[in-house]
Amino acid sequence: MENAALIALSRQMTLRRELDIVANNIANADTSGFKVEGLIVEEETVSHARNFGVYGAPSFVLDQGVGRDFSPGAIRQTGRPLDVALEDEGVFFRIGDPNGGPERYTRDGGFTSDGEGRLVTRDGRPVLDNGGAEIVLDPSQGEPTIAQDGTISQGGEAVGQLGVVRFDVLSVLSKDGDGLYRNTSNETPADATDAQVRQGMLEGSNVDTLVEITNLIQIQRAYESTARLIENLNDLSRRSVERLGRVG
Repeated sequence: MENAALIALSRQMTLRRELDIVANNIANADTSGFKVEGLIVEEETVSHARNFGVYGAPSFVLDQGVGRDFSPGAIRQTGRPLDVALEDEGVFFRIGDPNGGPERYTRDGGFTSDGEGRLVTRDGRPVLDNGGAEIVLDPSQGEPTIAQDGTISQGGEAVGQLGVVRFDVLSVLSKDGDGLYRNTSNETPADATDAQVRQGMLEGSNVDTLVEITNLIQIQRAYESTARLIENLNDLSRRSVERLGRVG
């Protein structure tokens, strides 16, 4: 395959990946705490391709991974006492692992209580306090109140405090499914004692649906244009071989 077709194919591959990412953004536009993602691409110049000294070294499109925008989403009121939202950027709730693995982190504060009274996420993972312990509520004490510093009270007494941590470098967080992130570095996040917690509210996604739909249209057009380019190059090569065959 010629260099031009290889270059076009490399771009087509990244466009397919980008299409999946944008489609996922749109699908999660209403997901609490979801952060919009985008493909990171770079130019890769290679010098070993055969160009006979006529052109410079060809440049290919290289997929460097997925970037994530951690800016806060809009906060909406739900009225549910176990729904909580974080106002600050770069802070996350601490979530335990039922299997004893490393803790996870989330911006989705749609919590509930299980049959044992534990405060858990939607998929049953325990919500941790500042010390890393599980938070247990007493159903007989009625609905809890959650202060702006994350302190949970029932019957006029504090029963725990939501564990909230801050990451100075957000690139160390890797998506782990179900709105959770894991820490891929050896650094320990700092306790975010100044974080503002809002009870009865949830943080929405930061996806701008109009922007993402526009991106989707642009990607589709670019993909179709690249596909036509590859088709034209293949047709040109075929005709060139046919003409050489007739000359021979």
